[in-house]
Amino acid sequence: MARIVLNELVKKFDAFTAVNGIDLDIRDGEFLIMVGPSGCGKTTTLNMISGLVVPTSGKITIGDVDVTHIEPGDRGLGMMFQDLALFPHMTVFENIAFGLRVRNTPDQELKERVHKAAEAMHIEPLLNKRPGQCSGGEAQRVALARTIVTNPSVYLMDEPLSSLDAKLRVDMRTELKGLHERLGGTFVYVTHDQAEAMTMADRIVVMNGGQIEQLGEPLEIYRKPATHFVAGFFGMPTMNFLDGEISTENGTATFSSDGIKAPLAAALPADLSGRKVTLGVRSEHVTLKSGEMSGVVRLVEPLGDASLVFFETGNARRLVAKVDPDLVFRPNENVTFRFEAENCHLFDAETGIRLN
Repeated sequence: MARIVLNELVKKFDAFTAVNGIDLDIRDGEFLIMVGPSGCGKTTTLNMISGLVVPTSGKITIGDVDVTHIEPGDRGLGMMFQDLALFPHMTVFENIAFGLRVRNTPDQELKERVHKAAEAMHIEPLLNKRPGQCSGGEAQRVALARTIVTNPSVYLMDEPLSSLDAKLRVDMRTELKGLHERLGGTFVYVTHDQAEAMTMADRIVVMNGGQIEQLGEPLEIYRKPATHFVAGFFGMPTMNFLDGEISTENGTATFSSDGIKAPLAAALPADLSGRKVTLGVRSEHVTLKSGEMSGVVRLVEPLGDASLVFFETGNARRLVAKVDPDLVFRPNENVTFRFEAENCHLFDAETGIRLN
């Protein structure tokens, strides 16, 4: 069993609280990704699971064992960090074998396991090279092979792809997802990159200010963010936000904000009428050349499969729409637009909590 349970976990560094009483149940065999901005507490949480950081209070259970105060080397975990920490004077073979040698693994078994790990990561031709002779992607695979060779039930990874170029990061995301499916272990992965979280995770933990803002499957978090923070953190470009209030006439709810009037989907709570809210709508749910609201195009960014059209409404508020690349828009062009009512998100103006 490799289920991990965190109960009321707290970590304070003097007067600063890095992790503020989080509860989290990580399922056996899942790929869980912790995501959030720098300083949100995700790496501190991972380090407490690994044993590299001692909690101020709370409890950590792996399987059926309370490991809160057990040494890192006795937890049976595989760890991989942003700094790959490969030994430059050792061959790739010896780097992979290092953990097995520490455990006094018999030579024949050691060789078999190293070759099996190297085969899994497609780096067998590199075994006699040294890390300095490997490319960035090859070094990444060496570090992964070193992690899996000890057959841990839990794999902890702290931004392992952040130093790679964009294309290689995409390739390695595929490698990691495939590796998880082959090994069947529990993966806990930390990143600030929401694209990594969306493409690899079974579930995502979104952290902010030392607390969990939302836990859910990738599409659930994208389509139904629990807070204003989560809505703004996920999605490229960032979700459009407008401050205003809700009015209700003849049973129809409308969002109003300085000349913008956007009809909303039915079945809103009755007590929202007259309430100050923040409306959020993603760029793909803004329709141009249709609707009664008007704006002026300021910038167009072609992406190939789509185009981003940045336009301004009253009071110089800038919004962005993602449109078909064959639609032509030019700077200073007047456009009409509307929001897809069923895809509008409403957040409390003060707390940021989702209302609809």
